[in-house]
Formats: sequence, structure tokens, C-alpha cells
Amino acid sequence: MREKREENTASPEMSLLDAPERLRVLHATVPDMAVPDTDFDGITEIAARLFDAPIALVSLLDREWQWFKSAVGTSEPRASSEDSFCVHAAADAAGAGLVVLDASADLRFRSRPLVAGAPFLRFYAGAPIVLDGQPVGTVCVLDVAARSEVAPHLMEQLRRLAGLAAALFKLKDEARRRAIKEAALSREEQRHAMALEAANIGSWLWDVRSGLIGGNSALTRMFGLPADRSFGAREVFGAIHPDDRGATFAKLRQAMKADEEYDGMFRVGDTGRWLLGRGRVHDRDAKGNPLTFIGVTIDVTDQQMSVQRTRLLLKELNHRVKNTLAMLQSLARQTLRQTSDPAEFMTAFAGRLQAISEAHGLLSDHEWGTIRLADLISKQLMPHVTVYADQIELHKDEVLLGPDQAVGLGLVLHELATNAVKYGSLSVPNGKVVLTARNVVEEGEAVLHLTWTEVGGPPVREPKRRGFGSILIERSLDKVLGSSVKVEYMAAGVTALIRLPL
Repeated sequence: MREKREENTASPEMSLLDAPERLRVLHATVPDMAVPDTDFDGITEIAARLFDAPIALVSLLDREWQWFKSAVGTSEPRASSEDSFCVHAAADAAGAGLVVLDASADLRFRSRPLVAGAPFLRFYAGAPIVLDGQPVGTVCVLDVAARSEVAPHLMEQLRRLAGLAAALFKLKDEARRRAIKEAALSREEQRHAMALEAANIGSWLWDVRSGLIGGNSALTRMFGLPADRSFGAREVFGAIHPDDRGATFAKLRQAMKADEEYDGMFRVGDTGRWLLGRGRVHDRDAKGNPLTFIGVTIDVTDQQMSVQRTRLLLKELNHRVKNTLAMLQSLARQTLRQTSDPAEFMTAFAGRLQAISEAHGLLSDHEWGTIRLADLISKQLMPHVTVYADQIELHKDEVLLGPDQAVGLGLVLHELATNAVKYGSLSVPNGKVVLTARNVVEEGEAVLHLTWTEVGGPPVREPKRRGFGSILIERSLDKVLGSSVKVEYMAAGVTALIRLPL
């Protein structure tokens, strides 16, 4: 039995069954090959009628079993791949398929169980199903009666049916992958929404001509407005405390007139909570009239109402928040320039907003002092990987980061990770990112040298056009004098070299 198996394995048909690339394409495109699919029934019914055959199959050839995605004339879900006619049809290098007029007179098949025994098959015609250049199965017909000939046009029709089956497999695979991506995107959007809620940051877009303002749920909650709809500017201003309403409106009007940034703090009338807002006109018409105004709002009630120690902390916090809000404002404007679709805008903007929020969260936990580099890396990269320990390799010295370094570096790490998930090493199961952090002394000053290296990903090509993400990577550390980020698109993977004075 062992000798017979080795002899079979050496044949072209057995080599086909074992071919790694063929099996990879089959398993990747049709992971549910063992499950019958009525969408293919039309193909088997047409094939049976064309050949006036009692049995017709859409079959897939795995290493051990031949699975029937659709079948006419049999209730069996599978058969042995090694004993099948179909492996010979699939192995035809020319792709013409296989015709067996009388299997009982064919040395290749006369001793096969289904030929020598029930149901005593005699006639077979099959055409290969080819996916990504690999023969993964057949559309075939079988009969218990032998035939003297097969008209050439019938085989041509059978090959066309095999082509239709291949196209249908590809369409179903694309639909399956699209559904997986959409489900992942939905989960990501929910996570971003929860993160914005936790960070208590509201974002808004004001259409000046229509007077309508669209905002996220954090904003509507801050102002006590109805959720899940746009609302008028009058509703927003009406929600501000009467003592603060006039000054707030005057600041907004002055900012719009002088093309300056709005920056103000006010209370909400119903709750008395303090909000810090920042915004600017995004675009104007030909006459210079403002068209849209975008901004962000943060609830700063706890800081306003805290004890003296917190008041001292608030002075530092206000400075940091203004810097961060300015960064957020710039991010919102640049992201909005990249897309006019509100859903795409919120997805892209929320990811960058979350990156800054994670750095803010760590800094807040340490009262805006210093935080550990390892903590920042973990916070920024954890959402982008499945198994952190397997996909992120960190070699580091003990490094402490101040607020400007943490916020800027956090945004750089987010953009690098986002690109790696879309195009680089984190887009494939076995890819990973290696980070090396060294605290060195240059001219008596401490400097962080951080290297980001992607390994195990797809081949890399340098983009022909620098997008906003690339610009953001290079400019996120502008507030730290002497810092730099250099991104190199090596064929083996993206490498980023970061220099950051501490």
C-alpha cells in the first residue's frame, strides 16, 4: 500500500493535488468548500441538459476530498480526490478539460471503485475551474452509459460554464471579504465613538449659510441638545448661559470677520458646566463670506471647580489643551480637505483624535508631568494589532517624555501604525513592527533616537504623492525644537528614524 501511494504521489495528477499555491488559492477563496451552495445550481442544471447527462457537478479538489458545491443526480457531498476523473481534467495544462467516452475501456479509470462497482460510471466530461491561475475544481457531467463521441461545441459550452463558476466564486469571495471589512469598520467606528465619549471631546461643523451645525454625541450631550440630528445655530447659542452668551457670540463674530481662530470658554445654561471651545472658518465664497466653520469643544468643568492645587494644574492644562486643540483644528481642516464625505471625515478624524486622546489620558494620569515611552507605545499601537506581544517587538532604554514630546510622538506612532495596517507589515498575519529606542547624550543634552522598522510585510514602494498622513508624520514634532522624522520606503518594509530632544 505504501509503494502504491508513493507511485500515485509522483504522478502529475497527485502533484497537482499537493501543489501549495493551488491549495492556498482554493482555501483563501472558498473557505467553506464543504458547504453546498444553491447559487451554483443553475450551472449544474444547464450542464446536465447540454449533455443529456444524469449527473452534473460543480466540484472543488482539496488534497483528500473532492467537494460538491452543487450536484445534480447525486446526494453525496464529496468523493475521493485521488479516485476522481476531475483531478485529470484539472491537470490538463492546456485547460481544455477531459472527455472519457468509456471508462471501462480506459486503463486510467477502469479499476476505479465507481467504475468497476456501483454506479458503474462510463462517460465523463469536465472543464477546469481556474482561480488566480490555479485549477481548483471542475464543472463536469457523468453518465452510466458509454458514448461514441462528444461534439466540440458541447465542450466549449462546458468550458464557459466553468468560467462562470470561477467568476461566481470570485464574486462571492469579494463579497465575503467586503462584509468582513465592513464589520471591522463598524466595530472601529463604535470604538472611536466610545473613545470620544470617554475623552469628553466634542467636534462640530457649522454650515454658516444654512445655519445648521452637525456634531458628535459628546457635543450634543454637552449642550443638552437632541442626538442623531443636525441643529440650528440658534439652538446652540440658546443653550449657553445668558451671562456668557453675548461675549461668546462677539468672539465668534470677530474671529469670522478677521479670519482668526475662535478661542473661548463659557457655561451651559441648564447645567452650569464650563466648556472650552476653539474653531475657525474653513472656507469662504468668492466675496469672502464664511461658508463653513469647524471646531472642537471640551468640558473643563472639573478643572474650573477644583481646589487650588487643581487650579495650578489647570494653568498648565489650559496651555496644553490650546496647543492640542490647535493641532486638532489643523487635523480637522486637513482631513476635511482630503474627503468631502462626512462618514469618511469622521472616521479619519476620529482615529487621529483618538491618538491624541490616548496621550492626553496618560499625561492626565501623571498630572501633566512625564510618562514612560513604553506606556505611550503600548497605548498607541495596541488598537492596531491582534496579539501585541507577537506583532510589536520593543528594544528600549528607560525614557521619560514630557507633554509636547508625548502628544507629538503619539500622533506619529498612530499614523505609522495606520499606514502599516493598510499597506505595510500589520496588513498581513505574520508581519510585525520592531521599535528600537535609545537614550543618547549629544552635546550634553539627552536625545531619544527611536527607529520604527516594519518586517514581514508586503513589498513596499515609495508613494508617488505625499498625502496628509506623510506630512503629519513629518510635522507632528514641530513643537519640539531639534526634532526630526525621516521615513524611508525600503523594499523590505517602511523604516522611520525619529530624533527627539528630551
